[in-house]
Amino acid sequence: MASSFVRALAVLLSPLAIFAAPLGAAGQSSQVFKIGILLQGGAYYPAIDGMRDGLRELGLEEGKHIVFIVRDTKGDLKAVETEAKRLEQDKVDLIFAVATSVTAATRRATKSVPIVFYAGTDPVALGLVESVRKPGGRLTGTYGWVTDLTAKRLELLKQMLPRLRRVVTFYSPDNPSSQRSITLARNTAPRLKLELIEHRVASVAALLSALHALRPGEADAFCYISDSMVTTQADAIVDVAMGKKLPTMFQARDAVVRGALASYGVSYYDFGRLTARHAQRILQGADPGTLPVEQLERFRFIVNVKTARAFGLTIPSSVLARADEIIE
Repeated sequence: MASSFVRALAVLLSPLAIFAAPLGAAGQSSQVFKIGILLQGGAYYPAIDGMRDGLRELGLEEGKHIVFIVRDTKGDLKAVETEAKRLEQDKVDLIFAVATSVTAATRRATKSVPIVFYAGTDPVALGLVESVRKPGGRLTGTYGWVTDLTAKRLELLKQMLPRLRRVVTFYSPDNPSSQRSITLARNTAPRLKLELIEHRVASVAALLSALHALRPGEADAFCYISDSMVTTQADAIVDVAMGKKLPTMFQARDAVVRGALASYGVSYYDFGRLTARHAQRILQGADPGTLPVEQLERFRFIVNVKTARAFGLTIPSSVLARADEIIE
């Protein structure tokens, strides 16, 4: 009689146990998951902070439920494939690839490890996934429209600097995101009566050399072209540009805090935090190919008026009124 009551009580309580179970994968297993993170350094590091905070909110704490294995290739895209292979050999549970070019290189270099990504260029157009709703394969992640905002950055730069005529850019000729971005810039420049001064650089060393070699008056401003290598050197670009009194337009807030004139784009921290949901579900056993790619379309226009004053520039009040943040 008692055993029958115990069995009946167990049946009644089992559904409640399902609802009471922790949402995080850690609540269902004592396993410590290994997450490999591949990035090229620089402004991308906030994405790791976002991933860390997002996973903690989902019940997965670093050092307790997960371990991050970070591989920073410092702007060297060729090194990404080597590090990706090593991470797969080390049997990480998934790889978080930060930036479109890093994601493509990680995919080429690995065979079976799940990959969650942040991409600033359309992942469908580049063949990283089959579709946004049904990625297929072993990749999914977030998409941030950074490349598609190239024309908007040029437009804002022109509005801030009405006398702007010559804009310098740096990018790798081997980066598909850069090719798409520079095409958008070339199509936009004539409409704005701008001349693009393009520097094709295949390495960090070549980028820094071209940057330091800029002559006074060669360009009126710098505008970011989508390239993860260039992103990693944002601090160096800002430092040199400050010395040359060259206004700069970037895609991320960090550069403006550092001294760039302005930025228009997304938050890498927000993308890392959003991508944490994909990571959690994959660690719980979900097929990445069934998890839709998330898109974050909150773009922020940030202006550093302190830099403008240092350069003797007066930004039209109509443009400042549209800024999401003004750094004094």
